[in-house]
Amino acid sequence: MQNTSFIQRARSTVARWVGGQAPQVRRLQAARMDRLTSDWLATEQSLNQDLRTDLNRTRARGRDLALNNDYATKFVGMVKNNIIGPGGIRLQMRVEDKPGAPDRLANNAIEDAWAEWSKTCDITGQQSLRDLCETLVGGLPSDGEFMLRLVRGIESGNKYGLALQIIDVDRIDTTYNVAGTPGRNAIIMGVEINAHRRPVAIHVFVAHPNDGSNGSRMRMRLDINDTLHRFRVERAEQLRGIPWMAPGMISLHHLGNFKLSALLAAEHGANHYGFFTTPDGIAPLGADDGGTTTTVSQPGTFDTLASGVSFQPFQSPYPNEVFGPFVKTTLQRIASGWRVAYHSLANDLEGVSYSSIRSGALEERDRWSADQEWFISSTMEPIFQAWLQSSLLMGAITMPNGSALPAAKIAKFSRHEWQPRRWEWVDPKGDMEAKILAVKAGLMSPQDLASAMGYDFEDVLTAIAAAQTQAAALGVKLTAYDPTPGANQSAPPAPTPPGA
Repeated sequence: MQNTSFIQRARSTVARWVGGQAPQVRRLQAARMDRLTSDWLATEQSLNQDLRTDLNRTRARGRDLALNNDYATKFVGMVKNNIIGPGGIRLQMRVEDKPGAPDRLANNAIEDAWAEWSKTCDITGQQSLRDLCETLVGGLPSDGEFMLRLVRGIESGNKYGLALQIIDVDRIDTTYNVAGTPGRNAIIMGVEINAHRRPVAIHVFVAHPNDGSNGSRMRMRLDINDTLHRFRVERAEQLRGIPWMAPGMISLHHLGNFKLSALLAAEHGANHYGFFTTPDGIAPLGADDGGTTTTVSQPGTFDTLASGVSFQPFQSPYPNEVFGPFVKTTLQRIASGWRVAYHSLANDLEGVSYSSIRSGALEERDRWSADQEWFISSTMEPIFQAWLQSSLLMGAITMPNGSALPAAKIAKFSRHEWQPRRWEWVDPKGDMEAKILAVKAGLMSPQDLASAMGYDFEDVLTAIAAAQTQAAALGVKLTAYDPTPGANQSAPPAPTPPGA
Protein backbone atom coordinates (compact mmCIF):
# COMPACT_ATOMS: atom_id res chain seq x y z
CA MET A 1 0.00 0.00 0.00
CA GLN A 2 2.81 2.45 0.88
CA ASN A 3 4.75 1.61 -2.30
CA THR A 4 1.63 2.14 -4.39
CA SER A 5 0.99 5.54 -2.80
CA PHE A 6 4.64 6.57 -3.38
CA ILE A 7 4.45 5.64 -7.05
CA GLN A 8 1.21 7.58 -7.46
CA ARG A 9 2.75 10.67 -5.83
CA ALA A 10 5.83 10.38 -8.07
CA ARG A 11 3.67 10.19 -11.19
CA SER A 12 1.71 13.23 -10.10
CA THR A 13 4.92 15.23 -9.46
CA VAL A 14 6.37 14.35 -12.87
CA ALA A 15 3.12 15.27 -14.57
CA ARG A 16 3.12 18.70 -12.91
CA TRP A 17 6.75 19.29 -13.96
CA VAL A 18 6.03 18.64 -17.63
CA GLY A 19 2.91 20.76 -17.50
CA GLY A 20 0.46 17.90 -17.73
CA GLN A 21 -2.36 16.85 -15.43
CA ALA A 22 -2.07 14.33 -12.69
CA PRO A 23 -3.30 10.90 -13.89
CA GLN A 24 -6.71 9.88 -12.65
CA VAL A 25 -6.90 6.43 -11.10
CA ARG A 26 -10.16 4.56 -11.70
CA ARG A 27 -10.93 1.41 -9.78
CA LEU A 28 -13.82 -0.65 -8.47
CA GLN A 29 -14.49 0.46 -4.93
CA ALA A 30 -15.54 -3.06 -3.96
CA ALA A 31 -11.96 -4.21 -4.68
CA ARG A 32 -10.24 -1.64 -2.47
CA MET A 33 -7.73 -2.94 0.05
CA ASP A 34 -7.46 -0.75 3.11
CA ARG A 35 -8.03 -0.94 6.83
CA LEU A 36 -11.81 -0.95 6.32
CA THR A 37 -11.77 -3.99 4.02
CA SER A 38 -8.81 -5.92 5.42
CA ASP A 39 -11.12 -8.51 7.01
CA TRP A 40 -12.99 -9.12 3.72
CA LEU A 41 -11.34 -12.33 2.56
CA ALA A 42 -12.31 -13.62 -0.88
CA THR A 43 -10.67 -16.06 -3.26
CA GLU A 44 -10.91 -16.81 -6.95
CA GLN A 45 -11.21 -20.57 -6.60
CA SER A 46 -13.92 -22.48 -8.42
CA LEU A 47 -17.31 -23.17 -6.92
CA ASN A 48 -16.58 -26.88 -7.02
CA GLN A 49 -13.56 -26.31 -4.80
CA ASP A 50 -15.71 -24.40 -2.31
CA LEU A 51 -18.25 -27.22 -2.30
CA ARG A 52 -15.53 -29.86 -2.03
CA THR A 53 -14.48 -28.52 1.36
CA ASP A 54 -17.78 -27.15 2.71
CA LEU A 55 -20.70 -29.07 1.18
CA ASN A 56 -20.92 -31.96 3.64
CA ARG A 57 -20.71 -29.70 6.69
CA THR A 58 -23.21 -27.21 5.27
CA ARG A 59 -25.65 -30.00 4.46
CA ALA A 60 -25.34 -31.46 7.96
CA ARG A 61 -26.00 -28.06 9.53
CA GLY A 62 -28.93 -27.45 7.20
CA ARG A 63 -30.51 -30.75 8.18
CA ASP A 64 -30.05 -29.92 11.83
CA LEU A 65 -31.84 -26.59 11.33
CA ALA A 66 -34.64 -28.23 9.35
CA LEU A 67 -35.12 -30.70 12.19
CA ASN A 68 -34.82 -28.39 15.20
CA ASN A 69 -35.42 -24.79 14.11
CA ASP A 70 -38.98 -23.55 13.72
CA TYR A 71 -38.30 -21.09 10.91
CA ALA A 72 -36.21 -23.59 8.94
CA THR A 73 -39.01 -26.12 9.32
CA LYS A 74 -41.46 -23.52 8.03
CA PHE A 75 -39.27 -22.81 4.99
CA VAL A 76 -39.05 -26.52 4.16
CA GLY A 77 -42.85 -26.67 4.33
CA MET A 78 -43.12 -23.62 2.07
CA VAL A 79 -40.91 -25.29 -0.53
CA LYS A 80 -43.01 -28.46 -0.46
CA ASN A 81 -46.37 -26.71 -0.54
CA ASN A 82 -45.54 -24.21 -3.26
CA ILE A 83 -43.59 -26.41 -5.67
CA ILE A 84 -45.59 -29.64 -5.39
CA GLY A 85 -48.82 -28.56 -3.69
CA PRO A 86 -51.62 -30.65 -2.24
CA GLY A 87 -52.58 -32.22 -5.57
CA GLY A 88 -49.11 -32.66 -7.01
CA ILE A 89 -48.05 -31.80 -10.56
CA ARG A 90 -50.74 -33.22 -12.83
CA LEU A 91 -50.26 -34.72 -16.28
CA GLN A 92 -52.49 -33.47 -19.12
CA MET A 93 -52.21 -35.44 -22.35
CA ARG A 94 -52.55 -33.59 -25.67
CA VAL A 95 -52.55 -36.48 -28.18
CA GLU A 96 -54.22 -35.58 -31.48
CA ASP A 97 -55.39 -37.65 -34.45
CA LYS A 98 -54.91 -34.57 -36.59
CA PRO A 99 -54.39 -30.88 -35.82
CA GLY A 100 -57.31 -29.65 -33.73
CA ALA A 101 -58.80 -33.14 -33.29
CA PRO A 102 -57.80 -34.60 -29.90
CA ASP A 103 -57.56 -38.36 -29.50
CA ARG A 104 -59.61 -38.53 -26.33
CA LEU A 105 -59.47 -42.30 -26.02
CA ALA A 106 -55.67 -42.30 -26.08
CA ASN A 107 -55.49 -39.26 -23.77
CA ASN A 108 -57.75 -40.88 -21.19
CA ALA A 109 -55.95 -44.22 -21.45
CA ILE A 110 -52.52 -42.68 -20.84
CA GLU A 111 -53.75 -40.44 -18.02
CA ASP A 112 -55.49 -43.36 -16.30
CA ALA A 113 -52.37 -45.55 -16.59
CA TRP A 114 -50.18 -42.71 -15.26
CA ALA A 115 -52.52 -42.25 -12.29
CA GLU A 116 -52.43 -45.98 -11.54
CA TRP A 117 -48.64 -46.14 -11.79
CA SER A 118 -48.26 -43.01 -9.65
CA LYS A 119 -49.82 -44.79 -6.68
CA THR A 120 -47.13 -47.50 -6.62
CA CYS A 121 -44.15 -45.90 -8.39
CA ASP A 122 -41.91 -45.99 -5.30
CA ILE A 123 -39.67 -49.07 -5.33
CA THR A 124 -40.08 -49.31 -1.54
CA GLY A 125 -43.89 -49.15 -1.78
CA GLN A 126 -44.07 -46.38 0.79
CA GLN A 127 -44.88 -43.28 -1.27
CA SER A 128 -47.04 -42.19 -4.16
CA LEU A 129 -45.54 -40.05 -6.91
CA ARG A 130 -46.84 -36.88 -5.27
CA ASP A 131 -45.36 -37.81 -1.89
CA LEU A 132 -42.10 -38.88 -3.50
CA CYS A 133 -41.79 -35.54 -5.32
CA GLU A 134 -42.52 -33.73 -2.06
CA THR A 135 -39.70 -35.67 -0.40
CA LEU A 136 -37.32 -34.71 -3.21
CA VAL A 137 -37.97 -30.96 -3.07
CA GLY A 138 -38.19 -31.05 0.73
CA GLY A 139 -34.48 -31.87 0.84
CA LEU A 140 -33.43 -28.93 -1.34
CA PRO A 141 -33.34 -26.32 1.49
CA SER A 142 -30.79 -28.34 3.46
CA ASP A 143 -29.14 -30.41 0.69
CA GLY A 144 -29.43 -28.30 -2.46
CA GLU A 145 -29.67 -31.46 -4.58
CA PHE A 146 -31.40 -34.80 -4.81
CA MET A 147 -30.79 -38.12 -6.55
CA LEU A 148 -33.33 -40.50 -8.04
CA ARG A 149 -32.62 -43.88 -9.60
CA LEU A 150 -34.79 -45.31 -12.39
CA VAL A 151 -35.36 -49.02 -11.76
CA ARG A 152 -36.37 -50.70 -15.03
CA GLY A 153 -37.72 -54.07 -16.11
CA ILE A 154 -38.77 -56.93 -13.88
CA GLU A 155 -36.87 -55.45 -10.94
CA SER A 156 -39.39 -52.58 -10.86
CA GLY A 157 -42.07 -54.89 -9.51
CA ASN A 158 -44.97 -53.46 -11.55
CA LYS A 159 -46.56 -54.06 -14.93
CA TYR A 160 -45.26 -50.78 -16.33
CA GLY A 161 -41.62 -51.83 -16.02
CA LEU A 162 -40.42 -48.72 -14.17
CA ALA A 163 -40.04 -47.75 -10.52
CA LEU A 164 -38.31 -44.89 -8.69
CA GLN A 165 -35.76 -45.12 -5.89
CA ILE A 166 -34.67 -42.10 -3.85
CA ILE A 167 -30.98 -42.22 -2.92
CA ASP A 168 -29.73 -40.07 -0.05
CA VAL A 169 -27.17 -37.58 -1.37
CA ASP A 170 -25.08 -38.38 1.71
CA ARG A 171 -24.11 -41.50 -0.21
CA ILE A 172 -22.37 -39.50 -2.95
CA ASP A 173 -18.67 -39.68 -2.10
CA THR A 174 -17.72 -36.00 -2.02
CA THR A 175 -14.12 -36.91 -1.20
CA TYR A 176 -13.72 -39.04 -4.33
CA ASN A 177 -11.74 -36.91 -6.80
CA VAL A 178 -9.70 -38.17 -9.74
CA ALA A 179 -7.88 -36.01 -12.27
CA GLY A 180 -8.86 -36.57 -15.88
CA THR A 181 -6.28 -38.00 -18.29
CA PRO A 182 -6.43 -39.05 -21.93
CA GLY A 183 -8.65 -42.10 -21.98
CA ARG A 184 -9.91 -41.64 -18.42
CA ASN A 185 -12.76 -39.43 -17.20
CA ALA A 186 -12.31 -36.99 -14.36
CA ILE A 187 -14.25 -37.46 -11.13
CA ILE A 188 -15.14 -34.39 -9.10
CA MET A 189 -16.86 -34.89 -5.73
CA GLY A 190 -18.14 -38.29 -6.86
CA VAL A 191 -19.46 -37.03 -10.22
CA GLU A 192 -17.75 -38.55 -13.23
CA ILE A 193 -17.57 -36.22 -16.24
CA ASN A 194 -16.33 -36.58 -19.81
CA ALA A 195 -14.03 -34.24 -21.73
CA HIS A 196 -16.90 -31.77 -22.21
CA ARG A 197 -17.67 -31.80 -18.46
CA ARG A 198 -20.90 -33.63 -19.07
CA PRO A 199 -21.81 -36.00 -16.21
CA VAL A 200 -21.70 -39.64 -17.25
CA ALA A 201 -21.91 -41.43 -13.88
CA ILE A 202 -22.31 -40.92 -10.14
CA HIS A 203 -20.10 -42.74 -7.64
CA VAL A 204 -22.01 -43.53 -4.45
CA PHE A 205 -21.49 -45.64 -1.35
CA VAL A 206 -23.27 -49.00 -1.40
CA ALA A 207 -25.03 -47.94 1.82
CA HIS A 208 -25.07 -44.83 3.96
CA PRO A 209 -21.58 -44.54 5.48
CA ASN A 210 -22.96 -43.58 8.90
CA ASP A 211 -25.74 -46.13 9.35
CA GLY A 212 -24.23 -48.13 12.16
CA SER A 213 -23.79 -51.83 11.42
CA ASN A 214 -25.57 -51.36 8.08
CA GLY A 215 -23.19 -48.64 6.89
CA SER A 216 -20.66 -49.10 4.12
CA ARG A 217 -17.92 -47.09 2.46
CA MET A 218 -17.65 -49.34 -0.56
CA ARG A 219 -18.42 -47.45 -3.75
CA MET A 220 -20.48 -48.37 -6.78
CA ARG A 221 -20.91 -46.58 -10.11
CA LEU A 222 -24.38 -45.51 -11.25
CA ASP A 223 -24.76 -44.71 -14.94
CA ILE A 224 -26.24 -41.27 -15.51
CA ASN A 225 -28.84 -42.71 -17.92
CA ASP A 226 -30.48 -44.49 -15.00
CA THR A 227 -29.89 -41.74 -12.44
CA LEU A 228 -31.37 -38.27 -12.01
CA HIS A 229 -28.94 -36.09 -10.06
CA ARG A 230 -30.63 -32.70 -9.96
CA PHE A 231 -29.75 -29.27 -8.54
CA ARG A 232 -30.17 -25.62 -9.49
CA VAL A 233 -27.14 -24.50 -11.48
CA GLU A 234 -25.90 -21.20 -10.03
CA ARG A 235 -22.47 -20.94 -11.71
CA ALA A 236 -20.74 -22.32 -14.76
CA GLU A 237 -19.15 -25.78 -14.44
CA GLN A 238 -21.01 -26.45 -11.18
CA LEU A 239 -21.35 -30.18 -10.44
CA ARG A 240 -23.01 -30.31 -7.01
CA GLY A 241 -25.92 -28.42 -5.50
CA ILE A 242 -25.78 -25.52 -3.06
CA PRO A 243 -28.18 -25.83 -0.09
CA TRP A 244 -30.98 -23.30 -0.54
CA MET A 245 -30.77 -22.22 3.10
CA ALA A 246 -27.03 -21.53 2.96
CA PRO A 247 -27.29 -17.68 2.77
CA GLY A 248 -29.21 -17.44 6.06
CA MET A 249 -28.03 -20.43 8.05
CA ILE A 250 -25.51 -18.58 10.24
CA SER A 251 -27.99 -15.81 11.06
CA LEU A 252 -30.73 -18.32 11.82
CA HIS A 253 -28.47 -20.41 14.03
CA HIS A 254 -27.40 -17.45 16.16
CA LEU A 255 -30.94 -16.05 16.23
CA GLY A 256 -32.17 -19.37 17.59
CA ASN A 257 -29.51 -19.34 20.33
CA PHE A 258 -30.31 -15.72 21.14
CA LYS A 259 -34.05 -16.38 21.45
CA LEU A 260 -33.42 -19.40 23.65
CA SER A 261 -31.13 -17.39 25.93
CA ALA A 262 -33.66 -14.55 26.09
CA LEU A 263 -36.43 -17.00 26.94
CA LEU A 264 -34.41 -18.62 29.72
CA ALA A 265 -33.43 -15.20 31.07
CA ALA A 266 -37.09 -14.13 31.12
CA GLU A 267 -38.10 -17.38 32.85
CA HIS A 268 -35.33 -17.01 35.41
CA GLY A 269 -36.28 -13.39 36.04
CA ALA A 270 -39.91 -14.36 36.61
CA ASN A 271 -38.92 -17.07 39.10
CA HIS A 272 -36.36 -15.05 41.11
CA TYR A 273 -37.14 -11.78 42.84
CA GLY A 274 -33.72 -11.27 44.39
CA PHE A 275 -31.25 -12.42 47.03
CA PHE A 276 -30.96 -12.12 50.82
CA THR A 277 -27.48 -11.21 51.99
CA THR A 278 -25.75 -10.92 55.37
CA PRO A 279 -22.51 -9.17 56.29
CA ASP A 280 -20.76 -12.41 57.20
CA GLY A 281 -22.31 -14.41 54.34
CA ILE A 282 -23.78 -17.13 56.58
CA ALA A 283 -27.25 -18.03 57.88
CA PRO A 284 -29.26 -16.11 55.28
CA LEU A 285 -32.95 -15.51 55.72
CA GLY A 286 -34.96 -18.62 54.87
CA ALA A 287 -32.28 -21.10 55.92
CA ASP A 288 -32.74 -23.75 58.56
CA ASP A 289 -31.17 -22.27 61.70
CA GLY A 290 -31.16 -24.60 64.68
CA GLY A 291 -34.31 -26.42 63.58
CA THR A 292 -36.28 -23.23 62.93
CA THR A 293 -37.07 -22.30 59.32
CA THR A 294 -37.77 -18.68 58.49
CA THR A 295 -41.29 -18.09 57.15
CA VAL A 296 -41.56 -17.22 53.46
CA SER A 297 -43.60 -14.35 52.07
CA GLN A 298 -47.35 -14.71 51.78
CA PRO A 299 -49.77 -12.74 49.59
CA GLY A 300 -50.87 -9.50 51.26
CA THR A 301 -48.17 -9.56 53.93
CA PHE A 302 -44.82 -7.90 54.42
CA ASP A 303 -41.85 -9.66 55.92
CA THR A 304 -39.47 -8.04 58.36
CA LEU A 305 -35.86 -8.87 57.74
CA ALA A 306 -33.71 -9.98 60.60
CA SER A 307 -31.03 -7.67 61.91
CA GLY A 308 -28.05 -7.52 59.55
CA VAL A 309 -29.95 -9.09 56.63
CA SER A 310 -30.47 -7.05 53.47
CA PHE A 311 -32.36 -7.74 50.25
CA GLN A 312 -30.75 -7.41 46.84
CA PRO A 313 -33.36 -7.42 44.04
CA PHE A 314 -32.72 -9.22 40.75
CA GLN A 315 -34.04 -7.75 37.53
CA SER A 316 -33.73 -9.63 34.24
CA PRO A 317 -33.35 -7.47 31.09
CA TYR A 318 -35.88 -9.72 29.35
CA PRO A 319 -38.60 -9.37 28.18
CA ASN A 320 -37.18 -6.28 26.49
CA GLU A 321 -38.96 -3.75 24.31
CA VAL A 322 -36.31 -4.00 21.57
CA PHE A 323 -36.40 -7.81 21.47
CA GLY A 324 -39.24 -7.98 18.92
CA PRO A 325 -37.83 -5.42 16.45
CA PHE A 326 -34.40 -7.08 16.58
CA VAL A 327 -35.84 -10.51 15.82
CA LYS A 328 -37.98 -9.04 13.04
CA THR A 329 -35.03 -7.33 11.39
CA THR A 330 -32.99 -10.53 11.50
CA LEU A 331 -35.82 -12.58 10.01
CA GLN A 332 -36.31 -10.00 7.27
CA ARG A 333 -32.68 -10.45 6.31
CA ILE A 334 -33.01 -14.24 6.32
CA ALA A 335 -36.22 -14.07 4.25
CA SER A 336 -34.43 -11.89 1.70
CA GLY A 337 -31.64 -14.45 1.39
CA TRP A 338 -34.18 -17.23 0.91
CA ARG A 339 -36.21 -15.12 -1.55
CA VAL A 340 -39.51 -15.42 0.30
CA ALA A 341 -41.81 -12.85 1.84
CA TYR A 342 -41.05 -12.01 5.46
CA HIS A 343 -44.68 -12.26 6.58
CA SER A 344 -44.88 -15.79 5.10
CA LEU A 345 -41.71 -17.04 6.78
CA ALA A 346 -42.37 -15.43 10.16
CA ASN A 347 -46.19 -15.80 10.21
CA ASP A 348 -46.28 -12.08 11.00
CA LEU A 349 -49.25 -10.23 9.49
CA GLU A 350 -49.13 -7.39 11.99
CA GLY A 351 -49.17 -4.05 10.22
CA VAL A 352 -49.34 -5.66 6.77
CA SER A 353 -51.49 -3.75 4.30
CA TYR A 354 -53.30 -5.15 1.28
CA SER A 355 -50.90 -3.52 -1.18
CA SER A 356 -47.78 -4.73 0.64
CA ILE A 357 -49.00 -8.30 1.06
CA ARG A 358 -50.05 -8.37 -2.59
CA SER A 359 -46.67 -7.10 -3.75
CA GLY A 360 -44.80 -9.61 -1.60
CA ALA A 361 -47.06 -12.50 -2.61
CA LEU A 362 -46.75 -11.81 -6.33
CA GLU A 363 -42.96 -11.56 -6.18
CA GLU A 364 -42.73 -14.76 -4.16
CA ARG A 365 -45.05 -16.62 -6.53
CA ASP A 366 -42.78 -15.74 -9.44
CA ARG A 367 -40.00 -17.52 -7.56
CA TRP A 368 -42.16 -20.60 -6.89
CA SER A 369 -43.35 -20.69 -10.52
CA ALA A 370 -39.73 -20.69 -11.71
CA ASP A 371 -38.93 -23.51 -9.28
CA GLN A 372 -41.90 -25.48 -10.59
CA GLU A 373 -40.74 -25.12 -14.18
CA TRP A 374 -37.22 -26.21 -13.20
CA PHE A 375 -38.53 -29.28 -11.37
CA ILE A 376 -40.84 -30.20 -14.25
CA SER A 377 -38.15 -29.93 -16.94
CA SER A 378 -35.38 -31.54 -14.89
CA THR A 379 -37.34 -34.32 -13.18
CA MET A 380 -40.94 -34.85 -14.29
CA GLU A 381 -40.09 -34.84 -18.01
CA PRO A 382 -37.41 -37.56 -17.95
CA ILE A 383 -39.56 -39.65 -15.59
CA PHE A 384 -42.56 -39.43 -17.94
CA GLN A 385 -40.52 -40.20 -21.06
CA ALA A 386 -38.95 -43.25 -19.40
CA TRP A 387 -42.36 -44.40 -18.11
CA LEU A 388 -44.12 -43.94 -21.45
CA GLN A 389 -41.44 -45.85 -23.36
CA SER A 390 -41.42 -48.70 -20.86
CA SER A 391 -45.22 -48.83 -20.58
CA LEU A 392 -45.75 -48.96 -24.34
CA LEU A 393 -43.14 -51.68 -24.75
CA MET A 394 -44.77 -53.67 -21.94
CA GLY A 395 -48.24 -53.18 -23.50
CA ALA A 396 -49.48 -51.80 -20.20
CA ILE A 397 -51.52 -48.87 -21.55
CA THR A 398 -54.80 -50.21 -22.88
CA MET A 399 -57.89 -48.72 -24.53
CA PRO A 400 -61.44 -49.37 -23.22
CA ASN A 401 -61.75 -52.32 -25.65
CA GLY A 402 -58.64 -53.92 -24.13
CA SER A 403 -56.22 -53.26 -26.99
CA ALA A 404 -52.82 -51.87 -26.05
CA LEU A 405 -51.48 -48.64 -27.49
CA PRO A 406 -48.80 -49.46 -30.08
CA ALA A 407 -45.23 -48.63 -29.11
CA ALA A 408 -44.48 -47.67 -32.72
CA LYS A 409 -46.54 -44.49 -32.24
CA ILE A 410 -44.61 -43.25 -29.21
CA ALA A 411 -43.98 -39.89 -30.91
CA LYS A 412 -47.73 -39.35 -31.24
CA PHE A 413 -48.44 -40.43 -27.67
CA SER A 414 -45.73 -38.16 -26.23
CA ARG A 415 -47.65 -34.90 -26.58
CA HIS A 416 -48.55 -33.63 -23.15
CA GLU A 417 -48.53 -30.70 -20.74
CA TRP A 418 -47.96 -30.37 -17.01
CA GLN A 419 -50.32 -28.58 -14.67
CA PRO A 420 -48.53 -27.53 -11.47
CA ARG A 421 -50.35 -26.09 -8.51
CA ARG A 422 -51.66 -22.55 -8.69
CA TRP A 423 -52.58 -20.10 -5.97
CA GLU A 424 -55.71 -18.22 -4.97
CA TRP A 425 -55.69 -14.54 -5.81
CA VAL A 426 -55.02 -12.01 -3.09
CA ASP A 427 -58.22 -10.17 -4.09
CA PRO A 428 -60.36 -12.94 -5.64
CA LYS A 429 -63.25 -10.73 -6.76
CA GLY A 430 -61.16 -7.94 -8.26
CA ASP A 431 -58.64 -10.27 -9.88
CA MET A 432 -61.34 -12.52 -11.34
CA GLU A 433 -63.20 -9.56 -12.82
CA ALA A 434 -59.96 -8.32 -14.37
CA LYS A 435 -59.29 -11.78 -15.92
CA ILE A 436 -62.83 -11.99 -17.29
CA LEU A 437 -62.44 -8.57 -18.87
CA ALA A 438 -59.15 -9.71 -20.42
CA VAL A 439 -60.91 -12.74 -21.94
CA LYS A 440 -63.75 -10.58 -23.28
CA ALA A 441 -61.26 -8.13 -24.77
CA GLY A 442 -59.44 -10.93 -26.55
CA LEU A 443 -56.25 -10.43 -24.54
CA MET A 444 -56.45 -13.86 -22.91
CA SER A 445 -57.98 -17.16 -23.99
CA PRO A 446 -60.31 -19.18 -21.72
CA GLN A 447 -57.69 -21.95 -21.85
CA ASP A 448 -55.05 -19.64 -20.40
CA LEU A 449 -57.43 -18.48 -17.68
CA ALA A 450 -58.28 -22.05 -16.71
CA SER A 451 -54.58 -22.95 -16.67
CA ALA A 452 -53.79 -19.94 -14.45
CA MET A 453 -56.37 -21.23 -11.98
CA GLY A 454 -54.94 -24.76 -12.02
CA TYR A 455 -57.63 -26.37 -14.21
CA ASP A 456 -57.63 -28.09 -17.58
CA PHE A 457 -60.02 -26.29 -19.94
CA GLU A 458 -61.19 -29.47 -21.67
CA ASP A 459 -61.90 -31.11 -18.31
CA VAL A 460 -63.85 -28.02 -17.25
CA LEU A 461 -66.03 -28.12 -20.37
CA THR A 462 -66.61 -31.85 -19.96
CA ALA A 463 -67.63 -31.37 -16.32
CA ILE A 464 -70.00 -28.48 -17.23
CA ALA A 465 -71.62 -30.54 -19.97
CA ALA A 466 -72.07 -33.46 -17.57
CA ALA A 467 -73.58 -31.15 -14.96
CA GLN A 468 -76.05 -29.69 -17.44
CA THR A 469 -77.05 -33.13 -18.71
CA GLN A 470 -77.59 -34.44 -15.20
CA ALA A 471 -79.54 -31.33 -14.16
CA ALA A 472 -81.79 -31.56 -17.23
CA ALA A 473 -82.49 -35.24 -16.55
CA LEU A 474 -83.61 -34.34 -13.01
CA GLY A 475 -85.55 -31.27 -14.08
CA VAL A 476 -83.22 -28.83 -12.33
CA LYS A 477 -82.40 -25.48 -13.90
CA LEU A 478 -78.81 -24.32 -13.47
CA THR A 479 -79.12 -20.55 -13.44
CA ALA A 480 -75.35 -20.11 -13.43
CA TYR A 481 -75.33 -20.87 -17.15
CA ASP A 482 -78.18 -18.56 -18.11
CA PRO A 483 -77.18 -16.03 -20.77
CA THR A 484 -76.35 -12.53 -19.66
CA PRO A 485 -79.30 -10.16 -20.29
CA GLY A 486 -78.78 -8.29 -23.55
CA ALA A 487 -76.05 -10.65 -24.78
CA ASN A 488 -76.30 -12.03 -28.32
CA GLN A 489 -77.20 -15.72 -28.29
CA SER A 490 -75.83 -16.30 -31.76
CA ALA A 491 -74.03 -14.36 -34.37
CA PRO A 492 -76.38 -12.44 -36.73
CA PRO A 493 -76.68 -13.90 -40.24
CA ALA A 494 -74.41 -12.44 -42.85
CA PRO A 495 -76.16 -9.88 -45.08
CA THR A 496 -77.16 -11.10 -48.55
CA PRO A 497 -75.09 -9.39 -51.24
CA PRO A 498 -77.08 -7.35 -53.75
CA GLY A 499 -78.13 -9.30 -56.83
CA ALA A 500 -77.67 -12.65 -55.17
